[in-house]
Amino acid sequence: MKKYVYFFDEGNKDMKRLLGGKGANLAEMTKMGIPVPQGFTITSEACIEYTKSKKFPEGLPEQVNENLKKLEEKANKILGDTENPLLVSVRSGAAISMPGMMDTVLNLGLNEDTIKAIHKKTNDERFVYDSYRRFIQMFGNVVMGIKGELFEEILEKIKEKQKVEIDAEINVEGLKELVKQYKSLVLQEKGEKFPDDPQQQLNMAIEAVFSSWDNKRAITYRRIHKIPDDLGTAVNVQEMVFGNMGDDSGTGVGFTRNPSTGAKENYGEYLLNAQGEDVVAGIRTPKPLDDLKKDLPKAYEELIHIVRTLEINYKDVQDFEFTIEQGKLYLLQTRTGKRTAQAALKIAVDMFNEGVIDKRTAVSRIEPMQLNQLLHRRIDPEANIESIAKGLPASPGAASGKVVFTADEAEEMGKNGEDVILVRTETTPDDIHGMVAAKGTLTSRGGMTSHAAVVARGMGMPCVAGCSDIRINSKKETFTVEGKTIKKGDQITIDGGNGKVFEGKVPMIEPKMSDEFTLLLSWADDIRKLGVYANADTPEDAQKARDLGAEGIGLCRTEHMFMAPERLPIVQAMITADTKESRQKELDKLLPMQKSDFVGILRAMHGFPVIIRLLDPPLHEFLPNFEETLVKVTTLKLEKPQNKEELEKQEKILERIRMLQEMNPMLGLRGCRLGLLYPEIYEMQVKAIIEASVELKKQGVDVKPEIMIPLVGHVNELKPIYNKTKKLAEEIISKEHLDLVYKVGTMIELPRAALTADEIAKYAEFFSFGTNDLTQTTFGISRDDAEGKFLLKYVDEGILKENPFEVLDTEGVGKLVQTGVTLGRKTNPDLEIGICGEHGGEPNSVEFCHRTGLNYVSCSPFRVPIARLAAAHAVLKE
Repeated sequence: MKKYVYFFDEGNKDMKRLLGGKGANLAEMTKMGIPVPQGFTITSEACIEYTKSKKFPEGLPEQVNENLKKLEEKANKILGDTENPLLVSVRSGAAISMPGMMDTVLNLGLNEDTIKAIHKKTNDERFVYDSYRRFIQMFGNVVMGIKGELFEEILEKIKEKQKVEIDAEINVEGLKELVKQYKSLVLQEKGEKFPDDPQQQLNMAIEAVFSSWDNKRAITYRRIHKIPDDLGTAVNVQEMVFGNMGDDSGTGVGFTRNPSTGAKENYGEYLLNAQGEDVVAGIRTPKPLDDLKKDLPKAYEELIHIVRTLEINYKDVQDFEFTIEQGKLYLLQTRTGKRTAQAALKIAVDMFNEGVIDKRTAVSRIEPMQLNQLLHRRIDPEANIESIAKGLPASPGAASGKVVFTADEAEEMGKNGEDVILVRTETTPDDIHGMVAAKGTLTSRGGMTSHAAVVARGMGMPCVAGCSDIRINSKKETFTVEGKTIKKGDQITIDGGNGKVFEGKVPMIEPKMSDEFTLLLSWADDIRKLGVYANADTPEDAQKARDLGAEGIGLCRTEHMFMAPERLPIVQAMITADTKESRQKELDKLLPMQKSDFVGILRAMHGFPVIIRLLDPPLHEFLPNFEETLVKVTTLKLEKPQNKEELEKQEKILERIRMLQEMNPMLGLRGCRLGLLYPEIYEMQVKAIIEASVELKKQGVDVKPEIMIPLVGHVNELKPIYNKTKKLAEEIISKEHLDLVYKVGTMIELPRAALTADEIAKYAEFFSFGTNDLTQTTFGISRDDAEGKFLLKYVDEGILKENPFEVLDTEGVGKLVQTGVTLGRKTNPDLEIGICGEHGGEPNSVEFCHRTGLNYVSCSPFRVPIARLAAAHAVLKE
């Protein structure tokens, strides 16, 4: 029979896939001799089986009972016993940490009989009823599905009645009343009494934790962080220890280094006379960990010694939870600490300098997408602004947006393209969808390790937590601060780096890269094999790309250059020209403009290749809107006196728009087809590129131009353009008596081109896979139409695992890329190959390009650091 349950002394830290991160680390700490409350772990395999059938797998109940007996022997207590009862916690723990996304039950085993026994043992009636009301509330919410707000409403009324601010101030009578009202609520909501049998409680809690793997917030979190759905969660059943047994007891969470800055310091928070959920739920504002030195010095010294030992053992920052029961310290959990990108870089570099890890490990510790956080804007320090409130700097970065008070509203407005700041008293795991959609989160309660803080840091979004200056009125959808009222829809700005809140939208500046950022990326450059280029259309973009480490321009789109206000009339005149001669006249005007564009870009990329794509979009994109032009013509016809000259001009444009109109422009007269019908357009562009290169070469600039012919589907389309391009280039170069190295290649963005790449490679010195269009033509999906209508629904419903325009579809589009690479290099072994679609800056797609043997990836300038790191990770994964 399959083994589904492991006692803590049977596992180790390498069993995360089976025991989950929490279970594996509890087992490891047990082996290290660290004080851990004993217990057992039900494997993730049991969860997967349960998810399929909604029944416990065969043999699981027996194995749970067997391990429960072992726990009872070790604890010298029995679950449900009326003399010496055992109480347990039931917690989730997946292989990949998902903080707060799944469910937990504490104090399991309490009923009317066991509370009497515990009262007799502890002689503390308040502690007993405080534990019991917490258990009913948690079990009722997590296991029985009763809304948490219903319990909170009862709690708030009791606090009002007793005129107290915090839960810890409710007296015994108030707690007894809470228990009574909570039980009535359960009966009212579920039509059945609260379960008293501890064995039934345990089985129901295990099922609830299994089921929470597929709750909405867990699914959302997995989708955001690209965690597979088939991992399942393990379940940890562990003896309870109590932090709410008086002022010599407490509970807390911490990190072995600061997760926001990376500083090597004792970082965390705790509460005396509290249980673990109190700290992370933000119900009371916790104290900084260093204060524990004064409150419980012996426990503090032991804790610091243990967590330093853990960091050395795991060779990484640890996020730990602890409880102190009447002076005795217990570690409840350790796991790799989530951290901001800024902290991750500092920690990785520091740990290398300390001799804890090597360079390759340091590079592997930074997730490529984390670097996005470092590219966020921050508030301009020169701005003359005053904050209206200050909270805790829970997650760095700054954001402006409209105030909203519910996660659902944040999600809805975010989908409509509006910038919002989610303002809550405190967030819960159920708010995850709103936090993702918002630009930042502001809470009035909670600390640096509250749910809002942890989730925001993980997503790289700004968060200000515990901002007690603000008073939130959820019903009126307002918050007030120092007499000022901020309503829903008003603009605010938050700064997660210093905890400040500002009224309105404030000036922002671009971030600067730290020394650690530069150093670690230089280590990544030493490891990676794939080149990293950027897509850039202006000298400014090219310089930005170079500053961020780009080694060339993989796509320079010339159509963007034609859209400038002073050029568009010339382009329109060229398109509406009746004869080749009149068209050439307009092209002659455009030539010096195009040449100056290429001079600027080639100069900015001195020493690096620049791939310039000849005109690609259909000509109608440069012409005015058909309906607007029709209105103009009609209006001019009705005017008296008529402006005949203007009318003729507009009629000519209207006629030309009619001629160029297409049912499906994306698959119409564009790309190389345009170059074949109007060869003079491409000739002008080639002339501009080569003349610019010659001019710069004479000035001592190291230029490496590469001319890209777009949308080739058949070798016979490429052959005449390639030959004309080479002929024209050679004529200009030979006149100047220069040795100019250049290349002529093509963009592979049609399936037929990939499937006949061996033929096409006879007339191409490089391939650049345009994966945006290749994805559209392979799927037969128009990106612009699909994303707003059905594509995201496909992802939500699991029809597609990922949006193929964000993450390269390796099974379909990827096979075409692999085929194109194999066939192309069969004809031309020296063929240079890269990609220039948006996938060039997405880590999974970069890894695919590395495996497929491409020479480079090209992406937007701000994604260059991500691609550099992702290319290094691809090597490290081999």
